[in-house]
Amino acid sequence: MEEANMSYINELSGDSVAFKNRIISILKAELPEEIKQYTDYKEQANYDQMYQMVHKLKHKITVLGLEKSYYIAEEYELNLKNKTTKLQSEFENILKVMQEFVIQL
Repeated sequence: MEEANMSYINELSGDSVAFKNRIISILKAELPEEIKQYTDYKEQANYDQMYQMVHKLKHKITVLGLEKSYYIAEEYELNLKNKTTKLQSEFENILKVMQEFVIQL
């Protein structure tokens, strides 16, 4: 499985430690909540809301340097739009990788 990394964050923030810390702070605050919302919608089998949360989470996938995972998320998003959960377990593995990485930041 692909590993999350700081490459994109480092590139984006350049020499600004304050900006880098702000991005990390946002990730730490938003990611757990967005994953919880996704999980809640999954329990309700609310495909439309799941689709929207996957769309939102794709941006964080990019920020965490998970290039290959982005394409899985994109496919899963389309699947949800078509009311199927194909690639759900793969996407949820990506979420675990992201959570574990962000916790360590």
